[in-house]
Amino acid sequence: MLRLRAGFVLIAIVLSFFGARLVQLQGVDPRSYAAMAAAEGSARVTLPAERGDILDRNGVPLADSIKGKMVVADPTLTADDAPEIARILSDSLSIDYFKALGALKGRKEGSKFEYVARRVPSTLASDTLAELENAGFTGVSLEDDPIRDYPAGEVAANLLGYMGTDEPLGGFERTFDKQLAGVDGEATWQSNSSKGVRIPLRDSTVKAAQNGKPLTTTIDRDLQWFVQKVLAQSVEQYQAASGAAVVLDTRTGETLALADYPTFDANEPGEANEDDLGSRAMNDTYEPGSVEKVLTASSLIDAGKAFPRQKFKVPGSLARQDRVIGDWFDHGDIRLTLAGIIAKSSNIGTVLAADAFSPVQLVTYLKQFGLGQRTNIGVRGESPGLLTAGEAMTSQTKDRVAFGQSLSVNVMQMAAAVNTVANGGIRVSPSIISGSAVTDDGVTVGTDTATRSRVISKKAATATAKMMEKVVDPEDGVAPGAQVPGYLVAGKTGTAQRVVDGVYDGSTSVSFGGFAPADDPRFTVYVVIHAPKVEGGGGSITGPVFARIMGYVLGRYGVAPTGGKPSRLPVEW
Repeated sequence: MLRLRAGFVLIAIVLSFFGARLVQLQGVDPRSYAAMAAAEGSARVTLPAERGDILDRNGVPLADSIKGKMVVADPTLTADDAPEIARILSDSLSIDYFKALGALKGRKEGSKFEYVARRVPSTLASDTLAELENAGFTGVSLEDDPIRDYPAGEVAANLLGYMGTDEPLGGFERTFDKQLAGVDGEATWQSNSSKGVRIPLRDSTVKAAQNGKPLTTTIDRDLQWFVQKVLAQSVEQYQAASGAAVVLDTRTGETLALADYPTFDANEPGEANEDDLGSRAMNDTYEPGSVEKVLTASSLIDAGKAFPRQKFKVPGSLARQDRVIGDWFDHGDIRLTLAGIIAKSSNIGTVLAADAFSPVQLVTYLKQFGLGQRTNIGVRGESPGLLTAGEAMTSQTKDRVAFGQSLSVNVMQMAAAVNTVANGGIRVSPSIISGSAVTDDGVTVGTDTATRSRVISKKAATATAKMMEKVVDPEDGVAPGAQVPGYLVAGKTGTAQRVVDGVYDGSTSVSFGGFAPADDPRFTVYVVIHAPKVEGGGGSITGPVFARIMGYVLGRYGVAPTGGKPSRLPVEW
């Protein structure tokens, strides 16, 4: 009897444990246990957002996304055959064998989902999966994974940047990533481990991806292609280190083309030289040389301290404080007007004219032209250049700054400064993004944020343009090769010593900046070529490059010749 009672007590105790467990499972915490049960055969899959397109001004894609696949594995199905599967994947997809092997075996214990390869072209991924299935292997599957594509390869690559596997690594891709990236979605799936078939869980767990928003630029893709082609030919022809060119809409400041050479194919950034991956036009600085004389002369005219027909006696050399200033051409005492100083590009004449300015007055004008400060158009790594404060500038430095040395600029700064003269003395801040967009630094940029400020009077700008016409005059100027047949052209050459590691290295930067039609400007073009290994200056090297680009853009946009008469300003007296 005692044994029977003990047995009943023992049974009661066991049943009470089962009862308590049942209450816990069904009443206390049913959801967590259901989730755990579901998780036994589940995996989470990222649903990648499609990246927003980067477009040119006409809506043509400069960067877009094409169909691609991610290759994923269920290690519970692939671990045993991992070496054989990894070999096929490595050979077909050109991926690292050992990384594939690790994914197929499972990087975490009990893992049912591992990425094997990302951004694989759809056709290649499908063919590879078919090869695995034909060989009798299971557990490898495909998911959508858009691939970033740059349809025109090198066109605007210096601006667009490029993508890594999961992150932007340069250019607009990185600067405007928050707008372009979108938000990835997620799906949770249950896998039938015996067959590798995935079925949705009963509870809906699919969170759709939110695709990125497009970014529209002011770039004209076809014009950008042409400018890059001409620039590349010129850099190679003159055996130069590099070059850059800008085309601006004179009236709006919109950047129609911003080219660098050497550049790279944005689809193959790994094959590029690291130095070519950014925009030298925006990131590198150089001394602008004689193109800066346009800013000095127009400022003097605006201040009432000079005029185009003003007469100067220009000696063959000019002794000033710490050094003797000379001209690029040998001469004795000559008599030049201010227009002649610009046409002949005389350093000595410019210094004599600039004596009417104090350092503070000169620097004040140059700052208003935009020198010494970033343009903030939205290009990463832009340099502000260097312009000594007027209060700290010595008279010797002022002399050199007046003709374009002892200061540094980037290409866009100088283009925008020349454009100020073209635009009747009003500086319109340059832009390269259409509308507005916010950079990763939180700065809003674009045409909607462009500013306009008067730097010099319209009268001073017109007078300066007339002097610049003489630069391309075949009889009086130094750059007849910059002429565009049928059009009036205003321009200025530049040749400056290059500073490398703080010292002049004996090479030069040659440039030409100008606008056309000179009497009703529509476009401003600025070209610079660094360290050419042939004899020549801004007139003979970059003048013809300017002419090819300007001629093309005038024709492309249907700008008719104005029929205006060339400047008749005297250059000598």
